[in-house]
Amino acid sequence: MIDFMEKSTIVTLKNKGKSNREIARITGFDRKTIAKYWKLYQRQLMDLDSSLSIQETQEAITSEPRYDSSGRGPTKFTPQIDAAIDEVLACEAKKCKELGITHKQKLTNVQIHELIVARGFDIGRSTVAKHVALKREKAREAFIRQEYDLGNRLEYDFGEVRLVIGGKVGTYYLAALAAPASSFRYAYLYENQKKDAFVDSHVRFFEAMGGVWKEVVYDNMRNVVACFIGKNEKELNTDLLKMSIYYGFNINVTNCFSGNEKGYVESSVKWIRNRVFAPRYTFDTLDGARAYLAAKLELLNATSRIEEEKQHLLRARPALEIAKIEEHVVDKYSFIRVDNNFYSVPDYLVGHMLTVKSYPEKIIVFSGFAQVCEHKRVTGKGLYQVDIFHYLDTLVRKPAAIRNSTALRSKQALKDVFDQHYQNCPKDFIVALEAHKGQPIDKIAISIAEIAKGNTIITSRPHTQTIAENVKSSTKKQLAAISSAFLKGGEKIAC
Repeated sequence: MIDFMEKSTIVTLKNKGKSNREIARITGFDRKTIAKYWKLYQRQLMDLDSSLSIQETQEAITSEPRYDSSGRGPTKFTPQIDAAIDEVLACEAKKCKELGITHKQKLTNVQIHELIVARGFDIGRSTVAKHVALKREKAREAFIRQEYDLGNRLEYDFGEVRLVIGGKVGTYYLAALAAPASSFRYAYLYENQKKDAFVDSHVRFFEAMGGVWKEVVYDNMRNVVACFIGKNEKELNTDLLKMSIYYGFNINVTNCFSGNEKGYVESSVKWIRNRVFAPRYTFDTLDGARAYLAAKLELLNATSRIEEEKQHLLRARPALEIAKIEEHVVDKYSFIRVDNNFYSVPDYLVGHMLTVKSYPEKIIVFSGFAQVCEHKRVTGKGLYQVDIFHYLDTLVRKPAAIRNSTALRSKQALKDVFDQHYQNCPKDFIVALEAHKGQPIDKIAISIAEIAKGNTIITSRPHTQTIAENVKSSTKKQLAAISSAFLKGGEKIAC
């Protein structure tokens, strides 16, 4: 087979009057090859004058030379091998019927080739694979392109992303919402895909957009479908129904295994994951990853028509209250237990029943109608969120208990200062700590370290002198008064 350049060389030299022998000497081609392509070229020129299809003849003259393999049959693939493959595939079909179409014990092309060879046939693996593919080939599905009016359709999906947060590799979840009419994509990172995250993502998005789409499309995730009734009927999740009633959007749930019915958001999850977290996947904190995601999405959505679509949305409503409200008893260590994790509360509430509002990222604790504290919510099992200031009243009475307390260990900066300066005077540490209540922990650590070094004194409150200093000061006053009384002949002393 010669290429197009070589074909051009032969034609050019023949047009210059060169003989086949001369061209063979110049190009190295066989004279028969030269004669073949020159005759073909001349026949095509004659066809150009007489052919009804001039375009086809022009394409033949200017196309690459190629073999005519239309009449060539298989050299090794025989009807017997074809029948053997049919027999193997029939057994596979029977297996699928008995085990179910999704079973994972299907023969691979390599295994099918091994079975054919074991029957004594000499055939290559690639040839067998080609014929198996042809026999298994199904008609490809055609899709109908959709177009939507602004404000009519919003698609929702969850997708996984692997990130390194604070040096630890973990799986996080992208709640993605996509508006196909305006080509706008939104996403927020969560540590799980539970109900709280599902609801929170809607509330955040509608609040950020200042309005609501007329229809939201979901797949059959657990947060959407509570259970299936019969073959096609679905019972929708109560929380989703509450949101749809409150915000006024219609719910559209796709058919099972039909991600193409919300294809824009399906592709958006992959698009966001690739555009945002493929270049960078390491962050110090989860909040840092969220800020990075928001900044990247702002750039990627620069060409969207979201501002135009906002004009077509349903009226905005106040953010839906999404907290899970529970009551918990405070244990003897002044902790409440929420979702198998522990959160401290002020020590005077031990034994009390408190009301807890749990949000995706925080919990707020109430005693009656009064808020007593707030914590960042932790994800895991058996974890602690401790505020050392919740224990000051108890520590004043039991100062030695601070040395190995969970409260102190939870604040490494304070523990380092305690170990270095206050090992032998825990009371002084507690008094200094109480004097700086309300300040950031890092700043407190620096301040009480300076107090221990004698570079500063406690001045924030009049009563923040250490117990030892109070005793020493009172003793000096009493001794001075006694001395004065003796000098004056027994004057009454007021202490």
